[in-house]
Amino acid sequence: MIHNLAKRAHDRNWSLDPIVRSLLDTDWYKLAMLQFIWKGFAGTRVRFTLINRTRAVRLAEVVDEVELRRQLDHVRELRFTKSELIWLAGNTFYGQRNIFSPGFIEWLGGLSLPPYRLLREDGQWRLEFEGTWEEVTLWEIHALAIVSELRTRHGYAQLDEMDLDILFSRAKAKLWSKVERLAGVPGLSFADFGTRRRHSFLWHEYVVTLLAAKLPGIFSGTSNTYLAYKHNLEAIGTNAHELPMVLTALARLGRLGQVGVREAQYEVLRLWQQMYGGAMQVMLPDTYGSTQFFQHAPDWAADWTGVRLDSKDPYEGGEEALAFFAARGRDPRRKLLVPSDGLDVDRVLGLHASFGGQIQPGYTPADFTDARDFRNPGKWRHEPRCRISAGIGTNLTNDFSGCAPVDAADFTPISLVCKVTEVEQHPAVKLSDNDTKATGPAGEIAYYRSVFGSAGLAERPVTS
Repeated sequence: MIHNLAKRAHDRNWSLDPIVRSLLDTDWYKLAMLQFIWKGFAGTRVRFTLINRTRAVRLAEVVDEVELRRQLDHVRELRFTKSELIWLAGNTFYGQRNIFSPGFIEWLGGLSLPPYRLLREDGQWRLEFEGTWEEVTLWEIHALAIVSELRTRHGYAQLDEMDLDILFSRAKAKLWSKVERLAGVPGLSFADFGTRRRHSFLWHEYVVTLLAAKLPGIFSGTSNTYLAYKHNLEAIGTNAHELPMVLTALARLGRLGQVGVREAQYEVLRLWQQMYGGAMQVMLPDTYGSTQFFQHAPDWAADWTGVRLDSKDPYEGGEEALAFFAARGRDPRRKLLVPSDGLDVDRVLGLHASFGGQIQPGYTPADFTDARDFRNPGKWRHEPRCRISAGIGTNLTNDFSGCAPVDAADFTPISLVCKVTEVEQHPAVKLSDNDTKATGPAGEIAYYRSVFGSAGLAERPVTS
């Protein structure tokens, strides 16, 4: 692993300095979902579209078209290697062996990513991927990582080697301050969820290896499959919004049998638990609003392991999830919450205080800022209300705000996503608990709201 990151950033003079080095350099849940897609929905036509929510940053003026195309073309040349496939086939994930079937592994060995479409549009790059769902889906994370790092490299070009050394020194100091605050907190657990908007691959690798070395027992693993493979770490992941988005669009088109539009979100769960079990049964309820999801969920959904909290305020979302389990007669203490939206150290510690123990009267989550607060029985007792394990993304792998020694380079992270926008030539829609994150044409969003309602939906600032 490279430790002199400043010199490496300064000396980039290769004909191609690849951002994505392996098809395995993706979120682990993309591979779990890919097998789900390959088995049940192969041939479904979809379109993914890159969306820059931070419109003030005009990416087409920052990310060079020639280099962007070279990086995308490089990914199209990549194939899963034999050793990677052997690892996927034989490794244990979430305590289970043989999660990936021999047929899927064989198919994966021949996979190459399909062509892309790149257009300049009002100062932004319109980047789209269209084809069969099983061939297109991996583009999501690779595209996000490429665009994010090319923006980083544009910032590097404004700095000399000494400036870069200061940049990384400050970023390392920020990272170490987080490690110090997280170390020694009883029962704390978190994972790296930062692949898609990372500063760079090399910084991501540095962060993950540092956390693994300095926070044993607290740092539970990484969502990045390649780093898990390379550094013998746990690969962490659940599932994503694209599954209910596609299945709901298919139901809207009448192509999901007798399953209706509102029921499609539960059909995802039913099919997922047929393929995977145990700890992999962590639901993501907010695609069309968590409140309606829990209100109409079948009773068997309460047997799932837990809930990933995404777009709703995590304190509110956590309470709603635990209330769902309790109302269905399940013990919330046995359930798992996975908050994962825009988390920083303050949020992680506050959520752990709220759900991973008992806050004593007179205190609030904001009173818990490091391990000393959790060792004080007058403030907190480790009597968990449930299990909780956070997923921290951008604030781990791209926290370079204010680190540059000159004003010329802007390393402030932006909110970049790559979403399913079309299924079988019909618009795909996401409502989200956060109205600001809704995607799809206005008419289709209105239809979906008429089906799912607006209970619990609210506008919140988008931080990731």
